[in-house]
Amino acid sequence: MDLNKLLADFLEYLEIERNRSQKTIENYSHYLKRFFNWAGAKSPKDITYELVRKYRLHLNRFQNNNGKGLKKITQNYHVIALRNFLKYLSKQDIKTLSAEKIEVGKNPSQIVEFLEPEELDRFLNSASGGDLKSLRDRAILELLFSAGLRVSELVNINRDQINLKKQEFSVRGKGGKIRIVFVSDTARNALEKYLDKRTDIDPALFARIDNKKLGFRAKKKPSFENSQSSLRITPRSIQRIVKNYATKAGIVKDVHPHTLRHSFATDLLAGGADIRSVQAMLGHSSITTTQIYTHVTNQQLKEVHKKFHGKRK
Repeated sequence: MDLNKLLADFLEYLEIERNRSQKTIENYSHYLKRFFNWAGAKSPKDITYELVRKYRLHLNRFQNNNGKGLKKITQNYHVIALRNFLKYLSKQDIKTLSAEKIEVGKNPSQIVEFLEPEELDRFLNSASGGDLKSLRDRAILELLFSAGLRVSELVNINRDQINLKKQEFSVRGKGGKIRIVFVSDTARNALEKYLDKRTDIDPALFARIDNKKLGFRAKKKPSFENSQSSLRITPRSIQRIVKNYATKAGIVKDVHPHTLRHSFATDLLAGGADIRSVQAMLGHSSITTTQIYTHVTNQQLKEVHKKFHGKRK
């Protein structure tokens, strides 16, 4: 059977049966096509253990025109995509290399960048002002930190999802999984001020603003670019907003939206929350993913050691 036809079937399977995001499907397509092109494989029986071993060696030694190689985690993404494709072929009773024969390499330990409490205060307070844009941006920053949201989750929130009285709402995360997230008092206050300025009927919680027509309600109505749902703000815009206020606050760290998610988890663990609760609030499928925040638990262990060790002398 032709591998390209099987790849197309596999991508449809990911979309329909596994409910994977469009971005995940695009990545799988990219990784597998790269393997097919390198290997010159035409059918499933052409995929052998020795071929995969040589391919992994190729990925490890690969360098682009600037002499830059592939990170270990990126190499592993290629292997994971291939393993899942082979598992799919096995389910279809198509003879090929067993996925179990391919081991995924261990990813190097991640260094988690987060904001210290003092940095976080400066960062959030840098979005000040009473105009619609400033109120929107402050609400974005507060909600990112309050709920530990991914950017993709934030931009897809609609106004009718938010319950500011209960200070909680549900979001659809990776793999279509739904979880409850919570709104702090300061985030609720920022959202109330922002939503009070909104006079449009666009369903998106966060929308793009026409700066040329922006004004205070007392003088003239603040205006969004039009009344279409295409006003929904993009992930790229959120990244720019976060970068802008980090610079404004004088923070030298490379701050991006996920930094606030890291700060959210770090804040909870430092405050005494157990790692399983943090896992649930972040929407992680595996506790292993949440364990990247060992910088916090390690510090707590150090304090326990200092407090209790050697006290019998």
